[in-house]
Amino acid sequence: MKYNDMELMICLASRYLEDDSIVVVGTGAPCAAAMLAQKIYSPRLMIMFEAGGIGPLLPSMPISVGDSRTFYRALAASSMPEIMETCQRGLVDYTFLGGAQIDQYGNINSTMIGTDHQKPKVRFPGSGGANDLGSLCWKTMMITPQDQRRFTEKIDFITTPGYLTGPGARETAGLPPGSGPYKVITNLCVIGFDEESKRMKVESIHPGVTKEDIINNTGFELLWADDLGISEPPSKDELNILRNVVDPLRYIIGRGE
Repeated sequence: MKYNDMELMICLASRYLEDDSIVVVGTGAPCAAAMLAQKIYSPRLMIMFEAGGIGPLLPSMPISVGDSRTFYRALAASSMPEIMETCQRGLVDYTFLGGAQIDQYGNINSTMIGTDHQKPKVRFPGSGGANDLGSLCWKTMMITPQDQRRFTEKIDFITTPGYLTGPGARETAGLPPGSGPYKVITNLCVIGFDEESKRMKVESIHPGVTKEDIINNTGFELLWADDLGISEPPSKDELNILRNVVDPLRYIIGRGE
């Protein structure tokens, strides 16, 4: 079956969310990935939202983290402090974050473009809960288009810490050992992080994409896995549920067209 880039990224992300794990998501593609995972791979996946919804069985795609649907048949309707405290206790396995820039160590900028914080070239929404989530959840993932402006050698502002300057830097900064960036899923490939250097390492290339395409759309040198593979395309079942149950109005998957 034909599919677009957004559908591919959502399906790939959904496969990483293990059963009996906990994920904090916002709206958009991460929420779609979590919903798809819950309906196919991980029925006991617990979804949490920053505004306080814990364990909902989402009937349809919410449009905000405080949407009433994020509390539908939920285990609890709590609060933002409760969600952040749960992360701080080390109970949350996964989170998804986005941003305008990301560097080779997975540091994310969602604050501004420019060198003067008082007079930026572009001002973005800022952290919200992103710093807390990226600091305290065990594994951070990102779903994003890949280009040289976004994948840059040096980001203009660190909103959310990745591996900072490399091995040991997160721990030195006081963040939980073993936590940090996990996967970056783009329209070109799936990227992990090298255990030794903590730098981005390409793990699989999407069908029809070349290594040159990835290099030309990245502003720093990437590492490449020895067992570099081809990303598994969306299955018929994944696309059927994604299109007809998770996002029938194409709020998210329509962006990939």
